Order: sequence, then structure tokens, then C-alpha cells
Amino acid sequence: MSAQAGGAVRRGGRRALWLLLASLLVGLLLLANAHLVYVAVGSQPDCVPHAKAAGEGGGFRAARPAC
Repeated sequence: MSAQAGGAVRRGGRRALWLLLASLLVGLLLLANAHLVYVAVGSQPDCVPHAKAAGEGGGFRAARPAC
């Protein structure tokens, strides 16, 4: 094997390593986003006390309260 061929093998190995690392990173990001969507869709927050009518309590109120 010549020195030139050995360098090509090393470069090909580096490229494969970087592609593997990039693929793992993209996969991790996709899994994290899928988890966020799952949690957002599957959870329902508990009701909290809030003003029911405008001007009541001087604070914020829900536009359309669910409870």
C-alpha cells in the first residue's frame, strides 16, 4: 500500500466518523422534539384560581377558561 492510498483511507474514515456523529446529533434532536410534542399534547394543566370577569381582582384573566 502506498502512502497516498493510506491517506485516502484515513480521510474516508474521518468522513465516515463525521457523518456518523452528524447523524447521531440529528437523531438526538428529532427525539428531543418528538418528546416535547408528546408532552405538550399529552398533558393537561390543572386549573388555577383566576378572575372570571373583567375588572375582577385587578389581575389577568383567561381569554377562554377551560374550567
